[in-house]
Amino acid sequence: MKRLLSPLLLLALVTGCAAHRSADAQNSSAKPAQKRSTHTTPYGQRADAQQWAADIAQRHQLELAWVRKQLAQARFLPQVPRLMTPAPKTTTTARDWGNYRSRFIDPIRIRAGVKFWNDNAVTLERAQAMYGVPPEMVVGIIGVETIYGQNMGNLRVLDCLATLAFDFPQAHPKAAERQRYFQGELEHFLVMMHQAGTPTTQPRGSYAGAMGLGQFMPSSWSKWAVDFDGDGRIDLFHSAADAIGSVANYFKAHGWVSGQPVWYAPAFNLEALDLPTLLAPDIRPTFSASQMAQLGVVPQDGMQHAGPLALVELRNGDDAPSYTVGTQNFYTITRYNWSSYYALAVNDLGQEVAAARTGTVPQVVQLSVVPTPELAPGEAQPLTPAR
Repeated sequence: MKRLLSPLLLLALVTGCAAHRSADAQNSSAKPAQKRSTHTTPYGQRADAQQWAADIAQRHQLELAWVRKQLAQARFLPQVPRLMTPAPKTTTTARDWGNYRSRFIDPIRIRAGVKFWNDNAVTLERAQAMYGVPPEMVVGIIGVETIYGQNMGNLRVLDCLATLAFDFPQAHPKAAERQRYFQGELEHFLVMMHQAGTPTTQPRGSYAGAMGLGQFMPSSWSKWAVDFDGDGRIDLFHSAADAIGSVANYFKAHGWVSGQPVWYAPAFNLEALDLPTLLAPDIRPTFSASQMAQLGVVPQDGMQHAGPLALVELRNGDDAPSYTVGTQNFYTITRYNWSSYYALAVNDLGQEVAAARTGTVPQVVQLSVVPTPELAPGEAQPLTPAR
């Protein structure tokens, strides 16, 4: 791993601080001295952080003094746990694919994507030849993630990762699991910085610690980032070539199948339709084309598809949900972000940019809704999935 470079562009994020008092101090009429919150104790002085530092120093043969010095420079960012805390369950806002899509597919992003593609056409073609990933997928990822480098984040990665590693919000339903994950990401980050000889306070990124044009987490940078421009260093902040090659390499490593479609439009057989069974695996490809057809969904133009398929449901607010059939390549996109909405936004943005470059019709995903069964006059028979 060579030297990392800091991003040039800034993202203004709301910051703030919160005073934390213990319940005992608040409820005591004698007003004893308040306990010091871990949020106000520097990470360089916290026992849990110091023990963690000792563990990774031993694991990676790093000088303990160096590791502890890095933690001493990390600052708690109060806005980061808030951004990680799930929305209250009382919210009544329904997911809406149309609204989600409009956040990422708009004229500004499409124009920026056309310029990015034109500026890097040779590199995108080389990435496709090497990894089998078409340009529109790489362009879709980088466009959705950072608008082609316009919005890479401006928070110190060290601060974000330390905050999430040691002060992950306990209100999160998977707090323990996620805190362990971010401790692992902080470990990857410190090892990378040590190997590169880069100050740990230099890289900036998102509130989750993602970096560069493609928003790679430190573990992804360590495993799948590549020096695609051949200059002897990996720079996902300023080198479009390195970002392009790294995204394509990530896709290949996560199961991208060259030449395979991302989706098929579904047709419904109401007499056989078994939505609960089809939706049970979520977005993980599980059914063969023939199995899917037996369960009431025919992947149009996909009955000869060799791999597993998934029925993907998208909510449309108060309207009926819509569906598409996802392939292994659809699932690979979700390895970047576990969301069917995200995967389709990446697909559609890439296709819109491709069409804008060539003046053609974009090959965006075709969604279908379950048709209402025809009823005899006066009959009110709801659609009941077959079992």
